[in-house]
Parts: sequence; C-alpha cells; structure tokens
Amino acid sequence: MPKKKKAKAAARFGARYGRKIRVKIAEIESLQRKKQQCIFCNGIAKRLSKGIWQCKKCKKKFAHHTYMLPKKEE
Repeated sequence: MPKKKKAKAAARFGARYGRKIRVKIAEIESLQRKKQQCIFCNGIAKRLSKGIWQCKKCKKKFAHHTYMLPKKEE
C-alpha cells in the first residue's frame, strides 16, 4: 500500500487549479498563520485580516505587509 501524502491547507481545493498554484497557496497560508514579531516591541503580532496586524504585548493595531511581517535587521 502506498504512503499517503500529508494534506496541507490547500487540500481543500482537491484536484482543481493545478499543483503549482496549490503548493504556493499552502506555503503562503502556512507563513501567514505563524506568529510574527511585532515591529514596535518585538512581541508577538497576529494577523487579523489582509494587512492588519495586532500585537499581543503592546496592544497596538497596525497596517503592514499582507501575508507576513518582515524580519528586523539589527
């Protein structure tokens, strides 16, 4: 019996839209659901909607990149 592949977030599309698109969507969605670092206080920021983020530490709500926040360069 062959091994089954682990389904990711894009498995909801089934066989539609092509493999490349489903792989890209799964990659983007896994990144956007990760906890990101706040750009103000280095706390944990969570994505509320497209480009809207809120920090759990300093309670600031801010607009930034759509899918993930950039890493701070020091």
